[in-house]
Amino acid sequence: MPDLPIVVVMGVSGTGKTTIGRRLAAELRVPFAEGDDFHPPANVAKMSAGTPLDDADRLPWLDALGAWARARAGFGGVISASALKRAYRDRLRAAAPRCVFLHLDGDRGLIQRRMAERKGHFMPPALLDSQCAALEPLEPDEKGAPIDIAGSPKETTALALEALQRIT
Repeated sequence: MPDLPIVVVMGVSGTGKTTIGRRLAAELRVPFAEGDDFHPPANVAKMSAGTPLDDADRLPWLDALGAWARARAGFGGVISASALKRAYRDRLRAAAPRCVFLHLDGDRGLIQRRMAERKGHFMPPALLDSQCAALEPLEPDEKGAPIDIAGSPKETTALALEALQRIT
């Protein structure tokens, strides 16, 4: 299909951005990009040490995500990215104006449990508080939708697909 949007699966760590992003990309038959892979090594080291990133740390990461999205413009793609602040989403939209955002959101206890249970991820559960504090939910003028993560990955993906039909 021509002229497909870039879907940014966003939210705090532990909401299932990678899992849902991969499933969504498979359903849409477009490439998936793992946003964590775009972080410079210094960012990964900082987060691994339990130190939250600041805006200056995030700018090169956002620009790398934006370059990927811009290269996929018109062809579609799905990328996972926290995109916690409006300014970060604005930066992504500046690079790829047809970005749409699916905000994975749910009960904080569920998110904490998921973070505690996952293995091999550099983001420690201790950083959840800083992510929640930084999170600015989608505003009415932003093209996107909140997605409840309470269900299974299959159910959450179905909700994401329904939302995409409404907003694109």
